[in-house]
Amino acid sequence: MPTQVADHATVHDSRFDHQTAMALAAEEYTRFADTLVGLAEEDWQMPTSCTGWTIRDMAGHTLGMAELAGSLPEMARQLIRASRAAKRSGKPQVDELTDLQVRKHEQLRVADLVGAVQRIGPKAVAGRRRRPALMRAMTIIDQGPDGASPERWKVGFLTDTILTRDPWMHRSDIAQALGRPMKLTREHDGVVVADVVAEWALRHGQPFDLILTGPAGGRWTSGASGASGEAISLDAEQFCRILSGRGSGAGLMATFVPF
Repeated sequence: MPTQVADHATVHDSRFDHQTAMALAAEEYTRFADTLVGLAEEDWQMPTSCTGWTIRDMAGHTLGMAELAGSLPEMARQLIRASRAAKRSGKPQVDELTDLQVRKHEQLRVADLVGAVQRIGPKAVAGRRRRPALMRAMTIIDQGPDGASPERWKVGFLTDTILTRDPWMHRSDIAQALGRPMKLTREHDGVVVADVVAEWALRHGQPFDLILTGPAGGRWTSGASGASGEAISLDAEQFCRILSGRGSGAGLMATFVPF
């Protein structure tokens, strides 16, 4: 997770207004919980694209991240413990944080885990909604997925964008692990994907012609008239998975976007 710094240089910021961001968050927490409700007993031990994690581990992490989002004291506790663990192990703090979240919930019965995920969604949204504009405007440093690729974020980018992308992507991970389609709608997932496209375009800054298929897809182009941009056509969910590092991409698809 990011750490606070005093520098207010150019940073990645949320493109959502706070109200829209919280509406997306509420819907995504509900969809994630609904995904867990439908799982069979054997589904919980299925491996996911997150190395070493089963679906059950992923649910424990998502619960822990929602607990962090819903309470500043809980956020402080988790981050302090993860920071100390990272200093001992030499691993990125985000890895220690997510491992902590998985371990915290590994003894819960499945029914209790599902119930906790269902209850935490509204609390996480309420906690994120309460973050004042002054706090959301503060600058922090994210160390990147490898702990060595720092970039500057506004707190609002974390609270209004990343904390919704995270359960969205894990919902995709579960669908992939089970070989089932992810529930996608234009009204919700289409908005999430369009925001990812906008950030991807800003990060690479090159002309392109992008067609994403499926309910969350659409078409986007960028570049001066007559410019020869890279033409890309693929499924919207797969587009996001590749940008998150869950697949390999060439050309503009090698651009990383955080989830």
